[in-house]
Amino acid sequence: MIKVTVWNEGLHETLSTDVAAVYPKGIHNAIKDFLSSQPDITAGTATLKQKQCGLTQEVLDNTDVLIWWGHMAHNMVPDKVVNRVYERVLGGMGLIVLHSGHYSKIFKKLMGTTCNLNWREGDRERLWTVNPSHPIAQGVPAYINLDVEEMYGERFDIPEPDELVFLGWFAGGEVFRSGCCWQRGLGRVFYFQPGHESNPTYRNEDIQRIIINAVRWAAPQNPVQKDEGSPHVKQSPEEKYKAE
Repeated sequence: MIKVTVWNEGLHETLSTDVAAVYPKGIHNAIKDFLSSQPDITAGTATLKQKQCGLTQEVLDNTDVLIWWGHMAHNMVPDKVVNRVYERVLGGMGLIVLHSGHYSKIFKKLMGTTCNLNWREGDRERLWTVNPSHPIAQGVPAYINLDVEEMYGERFDIPEPDELVFLGWFAGGEVFRSGCCWQRGLGRVFYFQPGHESNPTYRNEDIQRIIINAVRWAAPQNPVQKDEGSPHVKQSPEEKYKAE
């Protein structure tokens, strides 16, 4: 069973009636609900207002894949929490960063760049599957039409992705690397662009399929390891072999 924690600021839904109308239980619970429909996934949630943002060491130790949605409160996440997530990713926990989470502290820390981009609200997007053989693209059509989505455009200041799975085209003419994969330490990281808070993007079954696939792709194949630093090896493998 893959254990997923869906993290969301949980602010837009309480401050905007428009967002609350789209996601009355919050974006985090909308994602949790479709993930929980899968027989091999169990999902929980965490939000900004919880103690330690809901991401205590105990929670992270029981998380195989962390999904991150943030927008208006990136700087409110304490560095101590960010570092805790960072160490867990390096140890093997999967991380899926959604939409405006590109500006989150954890994503920028893992990327080592500004993660700047261009944006405009209320555009139409055609999301192209450019790597159909990738596990995250399994069962996903050649393209997905999103009638209303926030435009994200290049240049997207990120390191060259290890793999590019999706490319977004917008009616205004912009394009964007919308689905990118990286390896960081022992952990897998997937960034996925669609998902503006006032649009029903996470109700789209094809978008749900992509996130479900991403969870399975990002899940660690071995137990997540803790950082043991750089230990001094007193006996070499060859010395040990000869002593046996």
